[in-house]
Amino acid sequence: MKSQYDVVIVGGAVIGSAVAYFLTANPDFTGSVLVVERDPTYAKASTSLSAASIRTQFSNAINVKISQFGYQFIKDFGNLMQVGDDKPDLNFHSGGYLYLAGTAEQEQILRESHDVQAACGADTVLWDQDELSRAFPHLNVADIRLASYGRSGEGWFNNTGIMAGFRNKARAQGADVISDEVVAIGRSGDAVTSVTLKSGAVIQAGTVVNASGPRAALTARMAGLDIPVEPRKRTLFVFDCAKTPEGSATVNQGRLPLMIDPTGVFCRPEGRFFLTGAVPTSDPAVDWDDFEPRYEEFEDIIWPALAERSSGFEAIKVVNQWAGHYDFNTLDHNLVVGRHPQVRNFVFANGFSGHGLQQGPAAGRAVSELIIYGGYRTLDMSEVGYERIVENRPFLEKAVI
Repeated sequence: MKSQYDVVIVGGAVIGSAVAYFLTANPDFTGSVLVVERDPTYAKASTSLSAASIRTQFSNAINVKISQFGYQFIKDFGNLMQVGDDKPDLNFHSGGYLYLAGTAEQEQILRESHDVQAACGADTVLWDQDELSRAFPHLNVADIRLASYGRSGEGWFNNTGIMAGFRNKARAQGADVISDEVVAIGRSGDAVTSVTLKSGAVIQAGTVVNASGPRAALTARMAGLDIPVEPRKRTLFVFDCAKTPEGSATVNQGRLPLMIDPTGVFCRPEGRFFLTGAVPTSDPAVDWDDFEPRYEEFEDIIWPALAERSSGFEAIKVVNQWAGHYDFNTLDHNLVVGRHPQVRNFVFANGFSGHGLQQGPAAGRAVSELIIYGGYRTLDMSEVGYERIVENRPFLEKAVI
């Protein structure tokens, strides 16, 4: 570790590692990069505890395009991240997403969102009750007004694999990655100048990137700045079925998708089991170290909805559960990527609100372009910049789980 770096990235999970990769992979960048990660095990990182999925079914074009790039990047991940003989495999499952609309409002959102997706070239289709029932015979569709299904470009993958791939490749390309904690950020006027580590080291920094997930607000406050991001707890459950419906579909070689019920409960295959979760009835901010699962959510929210949706989910048994944190953007539940308008060498990559894994490749590329070129060269992500936080101008996205 040196005493000065051109770029210091606070947080080394998927977002921070992606930024480091894209910086060091770009021949136009000749600077030095330091990634500081407080938890070398990544055991409590949002990346490690996520459902690890990607979808193009959003209502806003920028989110669709972000995921389209993410999907292509994940497809090519092994070749892009190869280091020596190590060629990482993310074990991508192309199961697709299935949104179910049970109300007129939900139906309208699916139709409007589909128009946006189609304009972006996303491979999604709308189905009525009969088409839905033929595709997935195990479902009870009596109350469903419309369904939206992703035929390609959507699925789930190895969450820690994508993080490790980015990190290892960035290190191989020259980035320094250390296990330490940023406890202070030096600032002189409208510029940040340094970071102080828990170990006592003071590192001079040309640019600081806030990639600290649910702790984003803590990092911003060290520089005298603010971002409306807080930790929100999400509990995931793995369950076994007495009689699994997996393999019963008449599409996609029998594979079931990640289904989002009108109640908000979601469910997808996980090996021989299923993974499920729901938005809590009460969803307050939690302590940064609170990872106790909300066990009651399965009996109170999830199982009743699943049992109503499919007879295959009537007899199920929980075999595992854990809680992770969303880095929840309280303004609009969407990512914040961009420079601070006054403190220009402080860059945000925060507030992904559960979408960090799928949006990591595009966010990492975007931040690298801001640092190297002073603006975007590929996908213009100005819409999700920090300026909207200052102006209290929400970026509206209707397809939020």
